[in-house]
Amino acid sequence: MRLFLISMTIAALLVGCNGQSSKSKLREQSQNVEQIKITDEQLLDSVQKQTFNYFWEGAEPTSGLARERIHLDDIYPTHHKDIITIGGSGFGVMAILVGIERGFITREMGLERLEKAVDFLDNADRFHGAWPHWLTPDGKMTPFSKKDNGGDLVETAFLIEGLLTVKEYFKDGNQREQELAQHIQQLWEEVEWDWYTKGENVLYWHWSPEYEWDMNFPVGGYNEALIMYILAAASPTHPISKEVYDQGWARDGAISKDTTFYGLPTVLDHYESDSSPVGPMFWAHYSFTGLNPKGLKDQYADYWELNKNHTMIQYKYAVDNPKNFKGYGENLWGLTSSYSMKGYAGHRPDRDISVISPTAALSSMPYAPKESMAFLRNLYTNHDTLVGKYGPYDAFSLEENWVLPRYLAIDQGPIPVMIENHRSGLFWMLFMTNKDIVKGLDKLGFSVASPQ
Repeated sequence: MRLFLISMTIAALLVGCNGQSSKSKLREQSQNVEQIKITDEQLLDSVQKQTFNYFWEGAEPTSGLARERIHLDDIYPTHHKDIITIGGSGFGVMAILVGIERGFITREMGLERLEKAVDFLDNADRFHGAWPHWLTPDGKMTPFSKKDNGGDLVETAFLIEGLLTVKEYFKDGNQREQELAQHIQQLWEEVEWDWYTKGENVLYWHWSPEYEWDMNFPVGGYNEALIMYILAAASPTHPISKEVYDQGWARDGAISKDTTFYGLPTVLDHYESDSSPVGPMFWAHYSFTGLNPKGLKDQYADYWELNKNHTMIQYKYAVDNPKNFKGYGENLWGLTSSYSMKGYAGHRPDRDISVISPTAALSSMPYAPKESMAFLRNLYTNHDTLVGKYGPYDAFSLEENWVLPRYLAIDQGPIPVMIENHRSGLFWMLFMTNKDIVKGLDKLGFSVASPQ
């Protein structure tokens, strides 16, 4: 990108000289070009448009939803290129709203795509109202793993989070827009959150008509699934009780047993059965694409402090660079789950193999704007070979000289959405004004910031 910008600027300068230039003028112009700097706003526009296009131009055509992955090298070793991701589509429908707001597409174009997506979801396989992790273009479930061939409540939560922001965006519009909002409300009300407790005070991640509860994955915090518990409590038709949140998610208060890492409190215990001090960065993103952490508190945490500290711990770790990995520092940081030299892996400070995942820093823009902006500028001006058609590639290692031209929906999706929350607060405003969500948060004992 840097070379492209310089070339375009040189061309503009030459045209400005009416096509007449001397060697001395050209040298002078070339020296001036190096001083031309793209603004922060232009950089943010660029990365938002590129990542939005993953979900616009790169969408699975039958459904209009997000492909699980897009590999520009056209090598798909395990799954077909048209597998639809439910969680990634939740971020994707929010990215469509970014496209409308930033003028990448018209409102009419966005509405038409979202109508198509919601119609597809209404007719796709569901299991007690919950969608599976993956769908095929005919709307049928395809297994994520052998026994994971039914409802996936966490992925469904990310989808519903996105759909509810779409509902709020269009609910007061014209007749078509209001009908879309009503259709989304129908899908939301059909998710049987209480079914997934199995009659216990905890939510289970999976249920399969073939294997039933064999996956046996009760979800306790802290991790990316906070939004699942909040949606389950907020459901107007199939709600859970506060006891499910307190005993299941908060583990009877054990979630509050935090630690200190790089001089900052982690606020919550990041792992129920692991000694790692902090998790991958996506934990500060997925639930908070819609859920506004500013001023959000309950008996267990201040969620703004939680996410800011998580971000700054990872930033400080990269600056410290205890393993002396190439490139790590103030403008190159961020570990999360992503592709790697060893396949898909969860990266965090105590499990660092030199793989930087751009979504980690870029989706943290609301929490660390200066540090995230430094990462963005460094990537786009000094490492432009790590950026492709749909924005930064999923992951890279300067230490190992490794990168692949490949993308994952769950990594690209939070980038335009969280950057928009940083720039305008759009999704935080939309989600937090949903009447069901307001009631759910109150039910669980959350206090929220007063609307601006």
